[in-house]
Order: sequence, then structure tokens, then C-alpha cells
Amino acid sequence: MKTKSKLYLHRTAGKVAPRIARGYDPRFKVTSAYRAELPDLMHAVDSIQGAKVPIQHVGVANFRLPVRVRAKRGAAFALEARVTGTVSLEAELKGINMSRIVRSFYDHKHGVFTLEWLGRILRAYLRRIRSKDARLKVAFSWPLRQRSLRSGLEGWQYYQVAFEGVLTHTGRYRRFLHFDFVYSSACPCSAELAEHARAGRGVYSIPHSQRSKARVSVEIAPGRRLAVEDLHAHCLRALRTETQVMVKREDEQAFAELNGAYIKFVEDAARLLYHELNRDPRIRDFQVACAHLESLHSHDAVSVICKGVPGGFTGDFMDFGQLVC
Repeated sequence: MKTKSKLYLHRTAGKVAPRIARGYDPRFKVTSAYRAELPDLMHAVDSIQGAKVPIQHVGVANFRLPVRVRAKRGAAFALEARVTGTVSLEAELKGINMSRIVRSFYDHKHGVFTLEWLGRILRAYLRRIRSKDARLKVAFSWPLRQRSLRSGLEGWQYYQVAFEGVLTHTGRYRRFLHFDFVYSSACPCSAELAEHARAGRGVYSIPHSQRSKARVSVEIAPGRRLAVEDLHAHCLRALRTETQVMVKREDEQAFAELNGAYIKFVEDAARLLYHELNRDPRIRDFQVACAHLESLHSHDAVSVICKGVPGGFTGDFMDFGQLVC
């Protein structure tokens, strides 16, 4: 009978011990001397694989932590944040300590989160590593109280919001605010055809409308401040037909009247937002992507517009699947 060889990690028949003993010692304490002896691949001379070229972004995405934020008016409150943090990497560098990005946030965990606070984190992080550029993007589900149109009811509307800070190798700090606004869009063509059928043939018909979303991204001008509430107000003034939280029959009727008063194609929505954002001197640059989730078609109607600032947004947006709502 052939003798079976030992396994490396498991016992075999006859209680033959494995070649490698496994175990975890919860009592083991790390000393400074032990930590100094731990291997560090940053000291390796042959660890770079592939092309020896710079990398534009390397870092971490979707690590979560609670942060304190402040509404435009009111006390600070806590929200769950989803953080993406990256730096540029020069060709001769092998990597970065990913946990340093996370630790940079925890070093400032008692502060109230603002875009200026984000800039301090970026500068502190760049002091620790050899990098030319760095960026942080922090996303929230931001609550704002919404009052119904006629009944006086109130409810919480939640908005997908992201604060983004970019620190360039020249020391320039750029601040961006991203905001998703969900609204109703009633088709002007469908409205005309419905009225034609009623007036000409006495046929009752309903124009088609759809739930729609605009993703508004703005770069805030140096030395100026722009609150989430300010960007929401811009969207509301431009588009008028924000979806509702709490409604009674009188509110539903009011919403139907509102959609009738402010019918719009997807290109109208983009231009209305352009007109509104372009008037605010606090906004240096902006880009708007709109998606109308058609109820007539099985595809969506989309549009993208930007201000056209040199070195700014270019209107290069194609991820319309992100605008499904």
C-alpha cells in the first residue's frame, strides 16, 4: 500500500501533523522594534510590474465613515459618507500606503465637513507622500425638508450630493459640488397632440410625462461659498416640477397644473439650468446632464450642456445609466 505524504495545512490519517502549524495568538503585542522589522515593499528595487509610466489616479474608493455636516441654516448633523481618495503616481514610485487616505479623514473626524475642510485633508495627506496631485470625493444622501404644494404637509426629500476637492501640483485647490435633482417632465409635443384630439374630435387623452433627473456639477469660484441648499434652489427655479414627498388630493392636482404650466423637452431642461446657473457669480464653471425616462418610448431622452470655461468641464458625459431614478 502506497504511503500518503504529509499535507501542508491539514492532518492526515493516523493524526499525522501537517507540515505547517496554524494558529493565532491573541496575546501577541507588537513592539516598536518588531514593527521596524516588518517587510516594506517600498524598499524593493524590482517590484514595479508592467510599463514604468506615471499613473493619473491610484487610491481607494467607497470607504465609509460618519461625518458631521451643517445645513445652510441650523445645527450640524451626522451623515454616512462614501469616500473616494486618489493621488497621482510618478513612474519611479511603486505604490502608496492606501490606509493613509483613510487615516487622513480620521485625523479630522471631529470637524464639521466642508469643502474647505476637505482641502485641509488633502494638504495634510500630500505632506506625507511623494505625489503631485490629489483628489477626494465625498458622497452623501442629503436630506432637505420639502413642503407640499397646497395642503401644508411636510416631508424629507433626499438628494444624492457629492463634495469634491482637487489639489494640483501647482498648489491650486479646486472645489466642486455635484447634485442630483429629480423632477417630472411633461412632453410639449404630446401635450399639443392631446389638445388637438380633444378640440378636433372630442377625444380625451393624456399627454405623456416621466420622472427625470438632472446631475448638476459646479466648480465654486475661489473665495466664494455655495451651499447644497443654494444649488437646490437653482434647480427648483429652473425646472419648477420637482417630484413630491407628501401629497393630498389638492397637492396632486396642483402638481398636474404645475406640469401643464412648465412643459419641457430634455433640451429645454438643460438650457433652463444653464440660464439659472450662469447668473450666479459664485459658480465658476458647471456641467448639466439630464435624462428623461420616457413613458412613450422604451429608451430615454438625454442631454448634456456645460459652460465652456477653458480647462473646465467639456460636456463629456455618457454614463446616463447613473441617472435612472
